[in-house]
Amino acid sequence: MKTGVLFLHGFTGGPYEVRPFVKFLRGKTDWHMSVPTLSGHGVKSDLANASAASWLMEAEIALKRLQKEVDRVIIVGFSMGGLIAMYLSLRYRIDKLVLLSAAAKYISPRNLLKDIGIMLTESITKNYSPNTFYHLYDYKLTHTPLRATYEFSRIVKTVKPYYGLIKTPVCIVQGRKDGIVPFSSGEYLYKILGSNKKKFIKSDFGKHHICYSDDCDNWFNEVLKFMQGDD
Repeated sequence: MKTGVLFLHGFTGGPYEVRPFVKFLRGKTDWHMSVPTLSGHGVKSDLANASAASWLMEAEIALKRLQKEVDRVIIVGFSMGGLIAMYLSLRYRIDKLVLLSAAAKYISPRNLLKDIGIMLTESITKNYSPNTFYHLYDYKLTHTPLRATYEFSRIVKTVKPYYGLIKTPVCIVQGRKDGIVPFSSGEYLYKILGSNKKKFIKSDFGKHHICYSDDCDNWFNEVLKFMQGDD
């Protein structure tokens, strides 16, 4: 039985947000990985003309393409991608969901000031570590169109009324130090989702970009066990 994993990145982000977890799974499994970039996103993002409808449609197309190649599909959604993953699970048979820092509740990105402080320090020393992208935050804070933020809120409003109808087995990973999606978001989803099989992994060190947390290797293994299970 072939397994495929569809990764969905977050708002204003790109595949780099989930790259460490993709790399981990490629090293541990023979699964087929699909990591699309939603329109307007990526390192050179241009969200001026992007829309919620296009993001949902593109994710759906990526899912259908993957379904043709494998027998079972798992969706890993980060932040806004977690919301889109839940949307797809309402419309298609998905084997399992993995929700990373899923934006069921969210705070203004300006609460990332501590992380931006790290960015500024690194920009002075010119010593960017290979797994950081704090240097992108400053650009995003000043170049993300208000219209794009409105489109993000449309994703939230589209999915929120139906959380209780989601029956897909789900694993929620939430960082306690998340500056964008509060820890309570993970607790809220764990309680409200209609799935009979739910797992909640709490990262003590995790900030919003949870795949880059200091304890990611620990929860990577936990999530893999959930994904491999026969639930």
